[in-house]
Amino acid sequence: MKVLKSYRSFGGHTEFLEHHSWATQTTMKFSWFLPSTPPKGCLIWLSGLTCTDENFIMKAGAQRYLEEHQLMVVCPDTSPRGLHLPHEHDADDFGSGAGFYVDAVTEGYRDHYRMYSYVSSELYGLIQNKFELGDRFAISGHSMGGHGALVLGLKEPAKFRSVSAFSPIAHPTDSPWGEKAFAGYLGDDKTLWAAYDATALLALGKRHPKEILIDQGTKDIFLTKQLKPEHLLAAKGTQAVDFRFQDGYDHSYYFIASFIEEHIAFHAQHLS
Repeated sequence: MKVLKSYRSFGGHTEFLEHHSWATQTTMKFSWFLPSTPPKGCLIWLSGLTCTDENFIMKAGAQRYLEEHQLMVVCPDTSPRGLHLPHEHDADDFGSGAGFYVDAVTEGYRDHYRMYSYVSSELYGLIQNKFELGDRFAISGHSMGGHGALVLGLKEPAKFRSVSAFSPIAHPTDSPWGEKAFAGYLGDDKTLWAAYDATALLALGKRHPKEILIDQGTKDIFLTKQLKPEHLLAAKGTQAVDFRFQDGYDHSYYFIASFIEEHIAFHAQHLS
């Protein structure tokens, strides 16, 4: 790992790093906040469409609360970079900045767009070994990253003690964003699509042992067409979910910054 930038922050350090990834076969960037004492646990944050490793760490205002709870956060980039695959840079909802946290199977993309493995195996193992954290990991994210957090939490409950999300794409197989991305990364086999869809996973009986926390703004312009939280709520079955509709909030980081303290406290209960 190479540290690119480091800043003193609330007693700890906010840093930006890069390393060569075996999962994506590219150089990957991520950011982290390290508290002033050895971290009691790690929150992995997954960002949304068009974001990089910098959005959350710069905009959410999380460092103050992470320092209070002696937790670290790790924010991976949202896709591999530096490639020139077909249609990779044509739009903001597919390809660069839009990895959707899946392991692609389509030609070209399958060699690099392996964000599920990158987060759940490579980055997880890197942090686990460097800081000797055992299983003290949590996962959260926003929009596309909220989708990723829910999917990873439901499929890897032994790795993530707690799960939360802001404005997740709750049913990507029934969302224009998800349909486009899944067709491009996973092809026409919709059984592969279901493996990366939180609503479909819940309908198939996947569960996390702890209650999942989700916040959704009622003034989110993507609520009806893209996010479809009502589908997840209809499919949740026995999964405990604290789904909070926050009146008047939109899809932005102003929304995330308003409730990130509560999400960090939620995860701290499971990690400390």
